[in-house]
Amino acid sequence: MTVLDEIPVGPEARVYAEGWQSWSPTTWSARGDEIHRPAEPWQHAMRFRPGVDVTDDALQGEGLLVVDPGDGSEARVFGTLDASREVPTIRASWRGDRVVVETDADAGGVSSRFAHSTTGADALAEFGDRFGAASGARFGWAAPRVWCTWYQYFEEVHASDVLENVRAIDAAGLDVDVVQIDDGWSLGTGEWTALNPRFGSLPDAVSAILDSGRRAGIWAAPFSVGANSSVAREHPDWVLGDAGKNWGDDLRGLDLTHPGVRDYLTRVFSDIRDLGIDYVKLDFLYSGALPGRRHDEDATPISAYRSGLELIREVLGDDAFLLGCGAPILPSVGLVDAMRVAGDTFHEGGEDGSQGLRGQMSVEARVWQHGRFWTNDPDCLVARPEFTLREEWADVVLAAPGIRGFSDRLAGLDARGRELVGQLLKETSV
Repeated sequence: MTVLDEIPVGPEARVYAEGWQSWSPTTWSARGDEIHRPAEPWQHAMRFRPGVDVTDDALQGEGLLVVDPGDGSEARVFGTLDASREVPTIRASWRGDRVVVETDADAGGVSSRFAHSTTGADALAEFGDRFGAASGARFGWAAPRVWCTWYQYFEEVHASDVLENVRAIDAAGLDVDVVQIDDGWSLGTGEWTALNPRFGSLPDAVSAILDSGRRAGIWAAPFSVGANSSVAREHPDWVLGDAGKNWGDDLRGLDLTHPGVRDYLTRVFSDIRDLGIDYVKLDFLYSGALPGRRHDEDATPISAYRSGLELIREVLGDDAFLLGCGAPILPSVGLVDAMRVAGDTFHEGGEDGSQGLRGQMSVEARVWQHGRFWTNDPDCLVARPEFTLREEWADVVLAAPGIRGFSDRLAGLDARGRELVGQLLKETSV
C-alpha cells in the first residue's frame, strides 16, 4: 500500500468509506466503531469486493474515502474521477492522533483535491457533483412511484397476483407509475427467458399493466448464473468464478466480453423489450465484475462489467429505465438511471423483525448520491401490519430521497398501511 496522507484529527473525527456495491456496508465511522467484514466466504463475494482482502484494522473504501478531522479543519476526500477500468482500494486507520490513508493504486490514480469543505457531508456532495459530471450521470426526472411484487410474494408470485393488484391500485386511485414483477417469473438465472410455469402468462400480466396506463417493470439478474444451470453446463467457457450462493445453488459470473454471452444477453433483453417492458431492475450485477480470465484479454473486470451494461442499454434503448442492484457503485455511474443503495429490507421469514432494519445504515449514508449519480432507490416501503418494523422502516423510507416504492398486497393493508402508502406516493423526489 502507498501512503497518501497522515491527517491530524480530533476525538470527533469520522471516516466515510464507500462500499464496493449496493449491498456493501457503507457509513461514517468514528474511532473504535465496528469494521464491517464478511463472516463467511460467500458473504465476501456477495457483499464486499471479490478478489480484494478486507482488513480487520482499517476502514476500506472502494474508489472513495473521506476523512473529517472533527476539529473544524477541512475534510479531505480521497478518490478517483475515472472508474471506467480500475477502481483503487483506499484504507484509513487510526494511529495515535492521526488518520493514515493508504491505497493499493499508484498515488497518481487517487486525488485528495476534490473539495475544500468544512464538513464531511459537504465534501461528499462536492465529490458527487464532480464525479457525476465526469461520468455522464443520468438523473433529473421525477422519481418513479412503483408497486413491486417482491416483499409480498417473493418467488411464489403468479400472474394472477399482478392482475389483482393492478385492479386494486386502479380502484384505490393510487398514483403509481410502474408495476414491477420481481423474481419468480422465470426459471432462474442461466435459464433466461424461460418462463416458470407456476407464474402463468407473463405477456398477459404485462398487457394488463400497460393497459392500465403504467410502465411495466421486470426483475432480471443477467450477469449471474447458477453453477447447475443449463447455461453454465452447456457453455463452461462463458463462466467466471465464485459469485456466492442463492436459489439453492452456487453462483457464477458471466464473461461479458465473450461473443456468445453478448449474443445471449441481446436475445434476453430483446425478448423483454418486445413484450413492452421498459423498466428493468438489474440485480446481482456485481457478478459481471468478478476477477478472472476473459475472452477479451485487454478487458479489466470493471471495463467488462461496463460493456455488459452498455449492451443492455443499447438493446433496451435510451428511454428505458434501468435500476441497478447489487451493483458496483462508481463503475455504474452514467449507465443506470437508479441504484439500490443498500441491501434488502428483509428476506423471506423476516416479517417478524428478526432481521432488523437491514438497509438503514447505507440508505442514510448514501443520500448524497441522489441527484448526483442517479435516482436513489432506498428499497420498498412494507406497510402491511404483519411487518413488525413497519413504522421504523417507514420512517427511514419516507425520509430518504428517490424511488417511492411499496410492496404489499393491496387487499392486505389496514388503515395505517393505506395511510403510509398514501404518504409515500404524495411525496415528490427529483
